[in-house]
Amino acid sequence: MTSPWTSSTSPSLGTGGTVTLVEGPAFCISGRTGNMHPSFPEGLFYRDTRFLSEMELRVNGLVPEPLAATTTDPFSASFVLRDHPLRGRADSHLVVFRHRYVGRGMREDIVVRNFGEEPAFCGIELSLNCDFADLFEVKEGRVERTGEMRLEADRTRMTFSYRRGGVRRGTFVDFSTAPKINGNIASYELIIPARGQWSTCLQVTPVIDTTPVEPRYRCEVPVDRATPVERLAAWRRSLPVMACDHETFGALLTRSTEDLAALRIFDPDHPDRAVVAAGAPWFMTLFGRDSLLTSWMAMMVDPDLALGTLQTLARFQGRAVNPLTEEEPGRILHEMRFGEAAGISLGGGTIYYGSADATPLFVMVLGELQRWGSRRGDVDALLPAADRALDWITRFGDKDGDGYVEYERASDRGLLNQGWKDSWDAVRFADGRLARAPIAMCEVQGYVYAALVARSHFATEGGDQELAEQLRARAEALKVAFNRDFWLEEHGFFAMALDADKTPVDGLASNMGHCLWTGIVDEEKAPLVAKHLLSNQLFCGWGVRTLAETVKGYNPISYHCGSVWPHDNAIAAAGLMRYGFVEESHQIMEGLIAAAPYFDNRLPELFAGLSRSQFRFPVTYPTSCSPQAWAAASPLLFLRTMLRFEPDIRNATLNLAPRVPDWIGTLALEQVPLMGGHLSIRVEGEELDVLGVPPGLTIATEPRQPTF
Repeated sequence: MTSPWTSSTSPSLGTGGTVTLVEGPAFCISGRTGNMHPSFPEGLFYRDTRFLSEMELRVNGLVPEPLAATTTDPFSASFVLRDHPLRGRADSHLVVFRHRYVGRGMREDIVVRNFGEEPAFCGIELSLNCDFADLFEVKEGRVERTGEMRLEADRTRMTFSYRRGGVRRGTFVDFSTAPKINGNIASYELIIPARGQWSTCLQVTPVIDTTPVEPRYRCEVPVDRATPVERLAAWRRSLPVMACDHETFGALLTRSTEDLAALRIFDPDHPDRAVVAAGAPWFMTLFGRDSLLTSWMAMMVDPDLALGTLQTLARFQGRAVNPLTEEEPGRILHEMRFGEAAGISLGGGTIYYGSADATPLFVMVLGELQRWGSRRGDVDALLPAADRALDWITRFGDKDGDGYVEYERASDRGLLNQGWKDSWDAVRFADGRLARAPIAMCEVQGYVYAALVARSHFATEGGDQELAEQLRARAEALKVAFNRDFWLEEHGFFAMALDADKTPVDGLASNMGHCLWTGIVDEEKAPLVAKHLLSNQLFCGWGVRTLAETVKGYNPISYHCGSVWPHDNAIAAAGLMRYGFVEESHQIMEGLIAAAPYFDNRLPELFAGLSRSQFRFPVTYPTSCSPQAWAAASPLLFLRTMLRFEPDIRNATLNLAPRVPDWIGTLALEQVPLMGGHLSIRVEGEELDVLGVPPGLTIATEPRQPTF
């Protein structure tokens, strides 16, 4: 991939007084004055590099007083500031407006208005700098520049350049009004008329190697004609219209769809193809597992998001064996990176494949698209990629031939844990010992089971009964073995994993909620799984913890050892509903929805697992991404789970058996995409009204069977 990816992009007025703007692989983090400081994780970033590390505006020698910062869409913000009053005066007549637009670079319009009755002197000073630091050097506070840095200036442009070995980066800062430039400071001395104003425009252009990146927002082009504006407007027009009596849930659904718009990115070689990035601001790139799960959750909003994700992942599907990047034939990538450190962190390349679950999830999502009846020709064209993925499961995912997909990193540069809980200490026995690789995670086996079932449906539809029977037999054999080998009879729950010695990892964890979701759990075991998920050890009142508080090593303010992840809970709620545990499913949803107002009606990537009975508010996890893809999509999965909305277009059936909790009240949706048309659904108490049903489609008001 030679060109940067772009997005149709929600903005964020973040914690700690930060403002984050996102547009595809470009994002900008600043304080509420709009200023950016190199010693903080702030600046303008593009393709994992910080192209502007410092931008400080001073008025009459001082940083102006911040009055407001607003973000009306994902990629732009306005900052309102006031000059400090003169000595002995209560007010200042000079007000500064900074209008910022991010997209493949940045544009900023600076407007100074004089509300006074006489002309006012105004000295404007802009201090600018670039360090070209790698994204994670900035995030982790370890920026050390060792390359050659240069700054050149002419009448209307500052040119920053950096060179280290074969790496070359640069930044152009262009001014629509020529300033006085002294080093890295651009300044103006102005007399602004009474009741008048002055304005200028800055344009920041990244340079990769020696090629400038064309910014989306240029000073000479009206903002409303820019591509991100058009894409966002088109996305909003196509969304289902959702309404409910529960104000918080309604606001959460609205924020979720806006955030998903922010996280869409577009392949430059296939600009009609949208995929979803993992999260802002630090993970605005394609991730296999994250993008697949998010697109599944968002199916009621936009099935084409799943298709674009599948097509793109198939394009970069593994072809060869490479221990440095952990690429293997048929394997679906874990992540893409483009910064200077990518070659180090990803074993010499820009794509890293160290994921045990992305490959079966690929086949699962393809099967789900088939069930929805969307773009059948495009879906069928991906079957060869699905078969390569299943071949990877057999040849590489299950190297010891025991029937389970395991992981073990190929070098010390790879991820130690390669399930969704990928921190080094996430997989624990009850006594605190860490599991030793190769490790077979319980949820991964569920994904493989569902992938085999999904592929068998394709075979049945294609008339290949022999293949269909083989796949169903494999799936059933895996299910039998899983319920035998992972089940801890003495505890009444599933092991989180099997370790290198095939010993069940007995730490009580949330992973088994995913197993319910995939249907691999025997029905007689499901009640005990539900009981443990909602036990005081796992359920904190706001959600299900990743790890129970009874496990040694539990830490409610850790990444994977006791925190609450919204996507993990949404999947568990869907799994519980699938097996008929309606009240338990509603309980999980209520906890997360009740938490949302404390995060500005946006579910973050994760938050602390501290008990709701002790803390009447959810506690933030310090470096949580927000917006983050599968957290943003979780309320949409809540919606689908409440409706028990399960299309099976190959059999001309839609299971629609709503169990909307009383505290939600009336729920109404319009423009739900299905079979090339749109449904309208209204649920009020026990009454269900459905309009726009395509000809030949039967609405089944009973839930689908819990197992395939």
